[in-house]
Amino acid sequence: MVKAGQMKGASYKTLYESGELFERVTKLYSMLKECSLCPRECGVNRQAGELGVCKSGMRPVVASHNAHKGEEPPISGTKGSGTIFLAHCTLKCIFCHNYPISQLGNSTMVTVTAMADMMLNLQKRGCHNINFVTPTHYAPQIAHAVLIAAKNGLDIPLVYNTSGYESLRTLRLLDGIIDIYLPDMKYDDDEAAIKYSGVPRSGYKDANRQAVTEMIRQVGQLSVDDAGIAKRGVLIRHLVLPGKIAGSQRILKFISDNFGKGTYISLMSQYFPAHKAVDDPALCKRVGHREYKRIVKYMEGLGFGCGWTQSAD
Repeated sequence: MVKAGQMKGASYKTLYESGELFERVTKLYSMLKECSLCPRECGVNRQAGELGVCKSGMRPVVASHNAHKGEEPPISGTKGSGTIFLAHCTLKCIFCHNYPISQLGNSTMVTVTAMADMMLNLQKRGCHNINFVTPTHYAPQIAHAVLIAAKNGLDIPLVYNTSGYESLRTLRLLDGIIDIYLPDMKYDDDEAAIKYSGVPRSGYKDANRQAVTEMIRQVGQLSVDDAGIAKRGVLIRHLVLPGKIAGSQRILKFISDNFGKGTYISLMSQYFPAHKAVDDPALCKRVGHREYKRIVKYMEGLGFGCGWTQSAD
């Protein structure tokens, strides 16, 4: 048995060599019979073709795979992050700028073997990592594709690029498979999550905080090599929303108090009204320059020394 949180580098190679990766794949697939991959726990039988709230079935649906140079510097590096952009989502954000993919599913259904081939192709192109964007509802298929790809020479880090709305059971089965977690912390308030992201009454806030805590337990704070490329750890993203909707200061205070000032944070100002947000009185505007700068100043006041901000413009 491989001990949680003890592996370095492309840790799934150790799981593959021990045979435990196959066991994890089997356990993750078993969760699809009464789907409980995310905190919604729809309970539908995806193995029999039923679709839950996320509209996902047994086969993964991929919008694109490419070398992406627009992520944070340790993720994109000089050669790009090998991004596999998956369709559908466990959230229903009314401001999602990728809603044709995340909510309408405008993408291509592929086999697990094809997804493994995508990983190997991205590695061959020199990408620093394989970056699964919106992966939660396809966790079994991803682990299965990693199993196939590892057998055929995949050995670069895996990035789990997620909304942060996660089940602890799913995350624990991913322990030792994922090297880098890239979670959002979207809201400090459950009512906002319900209203703007369609989260059920069970709540986003607690699920999100518990998930990020588990991620840090598994892989620790972000670590980079001498070239500044991330190899392992957690990088937290937070998108500032208009009118204090996200509770940005409270989220930053939680991170400081619970994970420490050495936590890498990407504080984003890039919000713009998209999808249904154009008709929402609170979200139909951009984040103001002063509004964003106030959050930056608060973050600096907490003593964070690792991470990135964006131009308020």
